[in-house]
Amino acid sequence: MTDPAHPSLRDRVVIVTGGARGIGREMALALLKAGARLAVTAARSPEDLAAIAAEAERIAGPGRLIALRADVTSREECAEVVARTLSAFGALHALVNNAGRGMLELSPVFNTAAPRFWEVDADAWERIIRINLVGAFFMAHAAAPHMVAQGFGRIVNVSTSPQTMVRKGYSPYGPSKAGLEAATSVWAKDLDGTGVTCNVILPGGATDTKFIPGSGPDRRGADGMLLPADILNPVILWLLSDASNGVAAHRFIGRLWDASLPADEAAAEAKQPQVALPAIL
Repeated sequence: MTDPAHPSLRDRVVIVTGGARGIGREMALALLKAGARLAVTAARSPEDLAAIAAEAERIAGPGRLIALRADVTSREECAEVVARTLSAFGALHALVNNAGRGMLELSPVFNTAAPRFWEVDADAWERIIRINLVGAFFMAHAAAPHMVAQGFGRIVNVSTSPQTMVRKGYSPYGPSKAGLEAATSVWAKDLDGTGVTCNVILPGGATDTKFIPGSGPDRRGADGMLLPADILNPVILWLLSDASNGVAAHRFIGRLWDASLPADEAAAEAKQPQVALPAIL
């Protein structure tokens, strides 16, 4: 299969961490349908890995997706993911750092009564930071040398809204994503001139995934109604294609993507303006 809107995605090799469920799964399957070859990881859901592997074979036939159980907080396992991807496909063109844990790890009612930072379990706080921030670094650290050596690549980090980064009761999730965006800015500068770019994508609100507690039509995020889990699909297809060549150090909001526009125009609408002096407070 080849996406007529993005033919350059044909046979492009992409790692999607946390790609067995939620928005990661949606992005992985969209890329597969567009012609890419995928390695998806999950740390704790072998049944979800088996399910996406079966779905991928049904959609695209055998050999187009490998499902790997890996913990991004382990440097050794991150390096192994890159090595197994290269062994399976002979190349690596893009990394989507989607693996993450949210506030549900700390409280089943965080979206209505978020805990204060001194009330949370310290080990769980540290674990979320390690997965959301340190894990993204370990994966990028393992993948970047191959991309730089070939003079082409994409690193895309999945973030959250600035409001969530500093929302009361949302430590450590918000700070972990603030750190990831700061890292993205630094990595993009370090990669300048190499042919490898680094950008951030975010839904623009809470999505209808297992990050949010409860079930049924009454589920809500902190900002209201939940966005569909596939909200980032058009953004990731554009960012990993040749249409985004030279685009770096930007953040793209899935909710602002206008599907009625040509992809380049929709990307311009979804792209946030860069700021000369970033600020949190």
